[in-house]
Amino acid sequence: MNYERIYEYRFKEIPQTSRAEIWRVITPFIEAKLKFPRVILDPAAGRGEFLNASQATEKWAVDPSAQIKQYGAQSLRIIQQDIREVDLPDNYFDGIFLSNFLEHLPSPEAIAQLLLKMYQALQPGKRLVVMGPNFKRLLKQYFDCADHIVPLTEISAAEQLYGAGFTLVEITKTFLPYTFRGWLPPSPMLTRFYLKMPLLWLLFGKQYLIVAQKP
Repeated sequence: MNYERIYEYRFKEIPQTSRAEIWRVITPFIEAKLKFPRVILDPAAGRGEFLNASQATEKWAVDPSAQIKQYGAQSLRIIQQDIREVDLPDNYFDGIFLSNFLEHLPSPEAIAQLLLKMYQALQPGKRLVVMGPNFKRLLKQYFDCADHIVPLTEISAAEQLYGAGFTLVEITKTFLPYTFRGWLPPSPMLTRFYLKMPLLWLLFGKQYLIVAQKP
């Protein structure tokens, strides 16, 4: 699968500057859930918007696509490789953000193996945040993405995390909208307002958000 061309097509109508501006608002929210880590890993960093906005002192960005080198800041430790093939240090990171990736893996067993790898790389007592499209909220759109393989909900994702050894801290079944291609243009001001209004998540949220902790 040619991910470079697929993502080029998928995001062709969304300016990168708009994506970056939105993530500068979302990132502090996620980092608060992670208890403001200093050494952070993004195993599927994409274009690096989350880590570019992160306040961590050591930021590992892993992604097989060349777009991470194109858009990632110089402050990132960039590894252009599939996270499943990367040797990670044990008990090293004090925060991991895994966003919109589990659904791309080839099977539930592959998800289990990846989460176990994240468990081993995370320091005891530290947190992992997982975000992804909730199949229950996206029955008609879920497989519009060519690289979506495994349908996941907040329940099945939580079971996978628990199976990998994590303690579940918080499960939100509806968090962010599914895509930047909404009926309203992406706006930092609207995003900031949205994050402060959980009632809106019930109406517009299509992605789950799970906070898990390594005992």
